[in-house]
Amino acid sequence: MFNRVRHLLEMIRFSHTIFALPFAMLAAVMAWTTPPPEGYIGGFRWQHLAGLLICMVGARSAAMAFNRLVDRKLDAKNPRTQGRHLPAGILSVTSVVVFTLVSAAIFYLGTLLFLPNKLPLQLATPVLLFLLAYSLTKRFTSLAHFWLGAALMLAPICTWIALRGQYLSMHPWDILPAVLLGLNVLLWVSGFDIIYACQDYEYDVRAKLRSIPARFGIGGALRLAALCHLAMIGVLIALPLACPQLSLGWIYRLGITAVAILLAYEHWLVRPDDLTRVNLAFFQVNAVVSLGLFAVVTLDLLT
Repeated sequence: MFNRVRHLLEMIRFSHTIFALPFAMLAAVMAWTTPPPEGYIGGFRWQHLAGLLICMVGARSAAMAFNRLVDRKLDAKNPRTQGRHLPAGILSVTSVVVFTLVSAAIFYLGTLLFLPNKLPLQLATPVLLFLLAYSLTKRFTSLAHFWLGAALMLAPICTWIALRGQYLSMHPWDILPAVLLGLNVLLWVSGFDIIYACQDYEYDVRAKLRSIPARFGIGGALRLAALCHLAMIGVLIALPLACPQLSLGWIYRLGITAVAILLAYEHWLVRPDDLTRVNLAFFQVNAVVSLGLFAVVTLDLLT
């Protein structure tokens, strides 16, 4: 049983929760520290923190397991992914289906911790369906990378709705900080997913799968990824200007500068004629970006 659980966590790359979770937690800090409208009763609650963690882990685990299920035959034909748990026979289809259903149930249970705010529970099904649908997008659109970005964009937006959604009907613009933070996530994730997909360029072309590298070539894909990350920096700069209530100062500006340097380094690592350092760019640099941005913005908000 221990080995099976370990293999399941390896299959969904549980450690990669680090990419989306910091932005959900950052949206939570922003929601807790933003001055509330008149009559709003909010603030930090331990049950809400638990709900965020449970929902994030449950939703991501379900989406990743579903991705491995629907892609298992494609993975078996791709030299880079033949060693994954399902094509290699390390895990059975039945065990992964059960894991997917259990993870989805955990996600639904997590939404109950936000009651009497019913929006998380009411939105749980469309959110989960949107996350699961990403796994099918590469079969019919080259914009699959942006669908993935939009899926992770939901993390800060759904966090905001869970914590402050009870009065959004009266103050719809209150969600603007989360939307801008989510747009930042969309551009960031789409950019680095395009870079990561360059590894599968030849297989995608051969298998007639849709991807940015397959459509525009590796050079064109890397240029589009760079544009995504440049736009991300623009959104980060716009955030305190559009949302002065956050009171972000010099610490935040220092953080933006550091993120810009890291993204420039990421694009320096990966070149059309040299993809050997894609994993370094994808895993290490982006982990520093997500955790670093969370730490810097949180420090600025709390000081």
